[in-house]
Amino acid sequence: MARELEVRREQDLPATPEQVWDAVATGAGNLGWLYPMEVEPRVGGKATRGDSTVVAWEPPHHFAVRATQEGGFSNTLTYRIEPADGGTSHLRMGIHWVHTGVVDDTWNWDTKADAAEKHVDFYQHSLPEYLKHFAGRPAVYVKAARAECTDDPADFAALRRRLGLDDAAVGDRRSLDLPGTEDGSTEVVVDWLSPDFVGLRGPDALYRFFNGSSWNWPIWLGHHLFAEDADEAQATKTWNAWLNGS
Repeated sequence: MARELEVRREQDLPATPEQVWDAVATGAGNLGWLYPMEVEPRVGGKATRGDSTVVAWEPPHHFAVRATQEGGFSNTLTYRIEPADGGTSHLRMGIHWVHTGVVDDTWNWDTKADAAEKHVDFYQHSLPEYLKHFAGRPAVYVKAARAECTDDPADFAALRRRLGLDDAAVGDRRSLDLPGTEDGSTEVVVDWLSPDFVGLRGPDALYRFFNGSSWNWPIWLGHHLFAEDADEAQATKTWNAWLNGS
């Protein structure tokens, strides 16, 4: 029996439709708030989001890509951008999963659906953070992960304490000792805190931490660095060592 999942979100964004388009529909823009996804700019073009194909390309208003897998699964990501007052925009985005094959216990549908809902909310929060503070700046994406999975929520709480956020709240400004900083401390704003995610905004970075243990994945991070001297390889090595306690 076929199963479907739809996640839909709407939000007002502090940027023109052209700026929002650049953020969601180009490789350079995706590096600043989402994850690396290069896009061939045409219907039928390829996108590096799995085995994805561009199925809508109407700049700066409508962009969609569809990924397919064996076994009857497809995943379509859609953005619709409308102009709003004062040079701002209104974004409607959606994810549509369709599985026409056999969905058994190995698929973990409910776990994947929960992860999709929560990750969409976190990423859609990161988008206006990027547009307001870093739009147009070249970004380096850094991904690092724990070597092993864990299902203990205390592990992510321990990561928060290690960062110096045990008693933090959204909106707090903190001076934190983050890996890779030359002077030993970085001034950040706490922009998201939940059992599943931590978001920090520095003067030259969005720091994003993911509690993969909520879905039987490793704890991991995906940071967006905007400093002109950002070194992806070195930053990845440094953050991997930090996450794994080296």
